[in-house]
Formats: sequence, C-alpha cells, structure tokens
Amino acid sequence: MIKEKQQLGQKHLGAFVEKLKSAAGANLVCVAVYGSAVSEEFHPEFSDINLLCVVRETSAAFLQALSPAIQWWTANKFPAPLVFSRQEVERAAGVFPIEMLDLKQQHHILHGEDIFRDLHVPLDRHRVQLEHELRTKLLFLRQHYLLSCADNKKVGQLMLDSVANFATLFRHTLLTMGQKTPKTKREVIEQLALGVQFDPSPFLELLQVREGKSPGESLDAQGVFARYLHGIDRVIQALDAM
Repeated sequence: MIKEKQQLGQKHLGAFVEKLKSAAGANLVCVAVYGSAVSEEFHPEFSDINLLCVVRETSAAFLQALSPAIQWWTANKFPAPLVFSRQEVERAAGVFPIEMLDLKQQHHILHGEDIFRDLHVPLDRHRVQLEHELRTKLLFLRQHYLLSCADNKKVGQLMLDSVANFATLFRHTLLTMGQKTPKTKREVIEQLALGVQFDPSPFLELLQVREGKSPGESLDAQGVFARYLHGIDRVIQALDAM
C-alpha cells in the first residue's frame, strides 16, 4: 500500500504538471511541491503530496479551464493543490507566516520561476498565529477524543494523524524562543521537551509507528493520549508566558 502510493505519486506528478501547463498557458507562473514530500521524513501512509500553483489571475473563467486537470489529480487520491495569484503569495506572507516561512525554507519548483526563494515573511505576527494554531488543534483533539475515547484504534489514529502537525508547530515554537531548529521531527520534540519540561515519549512513540518501526497495535492508546495532551498543554503554557 505504502509503496504503491509512492510509485503513484512519482508516476502522475509529471503528467499533472503537463496538464496544468496545457490548461493554464502563459497564466501559470509556477508549480511547487512543499511540505513533507520534499523532506527526508516523507511517509506515504501518512504524508500528502502538497502542491501550490501560482497564477497571474484567478478569474472564474480561468478556474473553470483549470478544473479538469485538478479533478484528474484528485481522482488519483491526491489533495487538490492551492491556487494563489502572485500578489496573494506576497500578501499572504503577513497573514500565514508559519506556512509561508515553511514554504520558503522547504520547497521544490516543478515548473516556472522560484518566487518563494526571496519571499519576505514578516515575523511580528508569527507568535500570535502559532499560539492560535496550537490552541485550535488542542481543542480539535479534545473534541474528537470525546467522540472516540472508547475505541483505542480511533484514539491511536487521532494521534498519528496529528503528531506531524504538532512537530511542525513545536519547531516554530523553538524559532519563537530564539533557538536554532533541528532538521528532524524527533530532534525538534526532544529539544523543546528539554526546554519546556514535558515528557517527549508519547510523541516519539507515535513517530516510531509512522515510520513503520513499531506496530500501531503496540500503542497503549489511552496512556499515550494522556501524556500527549499534557505535553501539548505545556508547550502552550510556555508560549503564553512569553
């Protein structure tokens, strides 16, 4: 299953870019792949191939022309790409500093010019967005745990689906604290846990499962969830105290 998804992504990515180029013509500025798909920590079972298309204009007529290519991509079980105008990329940097900073630091251009390399990302709102994201995801965890706490498999999946996102936010927490950030999720978690003083083991156990190094059935879902929740809460408290 994992191998099949990886091969499918490699097989269809080039074809999709060609379909975009044909549909968009001169209106297509660039196509970039970003996120875990361009990192050493890509796990086909859990990670998506995230794409961003930058165009010169985003009229309804143009979106209609682009739609068949997008539908072809999503029909192959990949998430729909984000579509930005070039102006929106520059303006969004001040609204989504977390995402745009990650995009700037880690992306691969599949077509067109690299407009992200020199993108200016203002950091004055970075901490505010960071706390908002952490609190929102914590509320999401609580809400879904209330709906599934009697099912250990669902509780385990809830954590497996969210741990990569929390690792990303933990990396940005280190940035906010003025610390250099490691490259791997595991190192990020361990470094932040040392500074904020929480137990990193639930996060590391979940990463082990995601990496295929231990079976999901080995998780003590309830015990791991309790420590998982506590660790996230400790990070939020530390961030709020800044």
